[in-house]
Amino acid sequence: MTGTPAKKKIPERRCVVCGERREKPDLVRIVRAPDGTVSVDPTGKRSGRGAYLCRSKDCINKVLRRGQLSRSLGVPIPEDVLERLAREIGGGE
Repeated sequence: MTGTPAKKKIPERRCVVCGERREKPDLVRIVRAPDGTVSVDPTGKRSGRGAYLCRSKDCINKVLRRGQLSRSLGVPIPEDVLERLAREIGGGE
C-alpha cells in the first residue's frame, strides 16, 4: 500500500463555561478524583470526572462567579483549586 499516512485525530472537548468546542490540548481539565478531591489535571489523564475550561480570562472569571464548575463536577470546588486555576489560565488569551 502506498499513499500518505492517516493523520492522527485530536479529540475535542467542550468548555463548561462558553460551550465552545476546542481541541483537548487547548483546554484545561479539572478533575474530581474517585476519593472526591478536586484538582487541576495538567496531563489530562487522571482518573475521575473531568470538566474542561478554555484558557481565556473571560471563562475563568465567569467560572469563579457562577459556580458552573461545581455543578459540572457535582462537588464544591476548594478555594485553593480555584486560585491555581486562575494562575494557570492567567497566561492565556
